[in-house]
Amino acid sequence: MTAYDLIVIGSGPGGYVAAIRSSQLGLKTAIVERAELGGVCLNWGCIPTKALMKSAQVYSYMKYSENYGIKIEGEIKPDFEAIIKRSRGVSEAMNKGVQYLMKKNNIDILEGHGKLVKDKKVSVVDKDGNETVYQANHIILATGARSRVLPNLPQDGKKIIGYREALTLSKLPESMVVVGSGAIGSELAFFYNSLGVQTTLIEMLPTILPIEDEEISKQVERAFRKNKMKLMTEATVEKVAIEGDMCKVSVKDKKGNIVDIDAEIVLSAVGVQTNLENIGLDEVGVNYERGKIAVDDYYRTNIEGVYAIGDIVHGPALAHVASQEAIVCVEKIMGKNPEKVDYSNIPGCTYTTPEVASVGLTESKAIAEGYEIKVGKFPFTASGKATASGNRDGMIKVIFDAKTNLLLGCHMLGDNVTEMIAEAVVIRQTGITAHQIMSSVHPHPTMSEAVKEAVEAAYGEAVHL
Repeated sequence: MTAYDLIVIGSGPGGYVAAIRSSQLGLKTAIVERAELGGVCLNWGCIPTKALMKSAQVYSYMKYSENYGIKIEGEIKPDFEAIIKRSRGVSEAMNKGVQYLMKKNNIDILEGHGKLVKDKKVSVVDKDGNETVYQANHIILATGARSRVLPNLPQDGKKIIGYREALTLSKLPESMVVVGSGAIGSELAFFYNSLGVQTTLIEMLPTILPIEDEEISKQVERAFRKNKMKLMTEATVEKVAIEGDMCKVSVKDKKGNIVDIDAEIVLSAVGVQTNLENIGLDEVGVNYERGKIAVDDYYRTNIEGVYAIGDIVHGPALAHVASQEAIVCVEKIMGKNPEKVDYSNIPGCTYTTPEVASVGLTESKAIAEGYEIKVGKFPFTASGKATASGNRDGMIKVIFDAKTNLLLGCHMLGDNVTEMIAEAVVIRQTGITAHQIMSSVHPHPTMSEAVKEAVEAAYGEAVHL
């Protein structure tokens, strides 16, 4: 029986990072994957959707090129097949990058379905049904999640689809209903709407992007409506009937009325469901509850030598969270003293146009938790860089503890703000005060100087407002 120091089951952004860090620290390491290296994020989530967003952005620039003094003769239209092909090509390139990293770090790739076996063993069944059992001193579960299926939205992969099918449709539909307005739903609704698809976005809560600050969410709603997307909040899908080539979607609106919407495609984006089935949890005795494996601060389960990270444990189901958990888990295994993951300081990003990025408390949560707060806002209508770039939608909003002058939350809406949110994460991580931020020179003209401007606004020292 082949033996390893550490085996990782699952090769997503948690799994492959765990394997690399393990190998860097001198452990003989293997990774088990039944599909594509890189997991959902790289192949069917984060990366290919960003490629789609870029195509939509370029198309939008071309449609409105005269605003930039550039005249384009002839009809401008999207080549949907080429857009999808480019997106898949981006994922394939990144997949090859992970393959390279596995080879560079001398990590064995065990292709097949991995499952825990008692006494620190892992069973791997390949595509032909052949089983091989491996021994390991340590086993990390990083099996991720998949599209959640609701009883009233049974996905058939053709008319009622999940995010995977949404990334590989064979043709551009004329109409689409997107159910769920989290990051996945909002991004894909924006993408298809940008290409001219009659898009309706349905959300059961009062605002879209419901985990974001309400003021930010409302501005995103306005941007979506400006681009002729239909929004229904405080609404629920009661049923979907497939009639020929169309879907009849029965929606209960906020007044309790049933509204029927005809659409060619229904995209279910109501969250994810963890992959806990058939990985040996019950056989080995690993504790789990409500779809999450119970772990301590260093991702140890109740079974010695078995760990779990990523979507299958507590915390936000985000790629960057899984990667950090992977590093903390492996370093703890090796006897190091890594800092625990601070789940109160995790950035979230949504890659619509305008983009949304945030970290920390919303204004309403800060008030609910009893803080005396100072709030500052800087709209991009006052930004020279945003004005020159041609998109002044959005703002920076900061929330400070009035007693300590520490940053409680930062909320951003605008072009490229997903590239800017890390500043707020570091500010919160290091305990930098409002006055230290104001004394830190930010470059001009940039979008990022709006962070400093928003802080100044919170303390009544704004110059450009």
